[in-house]
Amino acid sequence: MKKVNPKKHLGQHFLTDENIAARIVNQLSPATTPKQVLEIGPGMGVLTNYLIQRPEFTITLIDIDRESIAYLKESFPELTDRIIEADFLRINPANLFSGAYSIIGNFPYNISSQIFFKILENRQQVIEVVCMLQKEVAERIAAGPGSKVYGILSVLLQAFYTIEYKFTVGREVFDPPPQVLSGVITLVRNQVENLPCSEKKFFEVVKQSFGTRRKTLRNCLRPYNLPEEITKQPIFDKRAEQLSVADFIYLTQMVEAHAS
Repeated sequence: MKKVNPKKHLGQHFLTDENIAARIVNQLSPATTPKQVLEIGPGMGVLTNYLIQRPEFTITLIDIDRESIAYLKESFPELTDRIIEADFLRINPANLFSGAYSIIGNFPYNISSQIFFKILENRQQVIEVVCMLQKEVAERIAAGPGSKVYGILSVLLQAFYTIEYKFTVGREVFDPPPQVLSGVITLVRNQVENLPCSEKKFFEVVKQSFGTRRKTLRNCLRPYNLPEEITKQPIFDKRAEQLSVADFIYLTQMVEAHAS
């Protein structure tokens, strides 16, 4: 096992607990054939240490920090050709992978939502995600209808992925310790290739519905000028956090068919 040097720079919080690192990597589904894995923000390589022990994985590392890149190339010379200095949010992953791949990482708290929107854009290739992020965000993404934290990202991701909250990670296993708890979640691609409605309109309706959480959908969707005979339906008496993905698809179909 290579020793990881959890250096402090750029205000990052590095995981230092080997048991937690191994547990996170073990959330990746087993593979009997070669499996492409992209690690986002490997930092000082605590997860990488365990990824390289899985011979079925073909590993690519991407990090925006030059100091981390230099450290990774020195520590993992066998991966030199697949250690990339770049911003994941700005690259086209299709240039790195010809087929399906999994993503793993300790996502920076301040850009985790942007990473998930990027994953949605590339969902035809991203078949699995294992990530650690701020506990509050992890719970929100995994939450189901009826939960107070269920929101826009919950619905959009759950339309295409099965999501599970796996475990909570304390502050003490990071250097320096963050002010918040962390959570580990998994996303596994479901069988939905295309929604039975306009995807663009679906995203729009979901965002509009959560625009004012305390209002009923009848009020939230008023800008679409739906006919009164449509908005009399019981679903319009509900609030956005009460609706499933299927309900939002139905709403989108109503908007597409009847909005003026």
